[in-house]
Amino acid sequence: MSLIPFLLFAFVASITPGPTNILVLTNSQHFGVKNTVPAILGGCIAASAIVLVSGAGAGEVLRQYPLIRQIMSWAGVLWLSGMSWQLFRAPAARLSAEYRIRFTARAAALLQIVNPKIWMMALAVVSLFAPAGDHVLRDNALMALWFLLISIACLMCWAWLGKAVNRIFRTTVAMVRFQRLMALCLLVSAWAGMLA
Repeated sequence: MSLIPFLLFAFVASITPGPTNILVLTNSQHFGVKNTVPAILGGCIAASAIVLVSGAGAGEVLRQYPLIRQIMSWAGVLWLSGMSWQLFRAPAARLSAEYRIRFTARAAALLQIVNPKIWMMALAVVSLFAPAGDHVLRDNALMALWFLLISIACLMCWAWLGKAVNRIFRTTVAMVRFQRLMALCLLVSAWAGMLA
């Protein structure tokens, strides 16, 4: 495995907008960076585990049985569509009250399981960078570890961006508009993976 191309791939896969990135940004906007760290860790650990499991052979099952991949994709799209609807219809009072829904570590980890972006990325990692040789499991574990570290750094950037949003959008009307924009981005990111 060539490390630099893999690290660049992991960076691009982690930093580009997707459902997890948008939910981390929104969660950070409402609850702060510190309270978003568990969701970041939950999502990144789950995504890295998917890379590891794909390298160990589970990715081949998804290639051989596209119906399983399609069911997972539909489950993810439906779940994310529901989440985007909740974000979109949240009234202004809920944006500043204690009733906001927190993106937890568990929810972030479960999202990775049904997130088509993560599975397609893991399949690409395995097919492009999977090690061949005597120490395949060790090399796959190192690949998953590198992916974990890079994805944590990238999602922390999204969390800091969420904190900055509060300084930019100071009025309730602006916050509601931003919230609705993020809801639409979440919906588009979910369906874009499905329709691609």
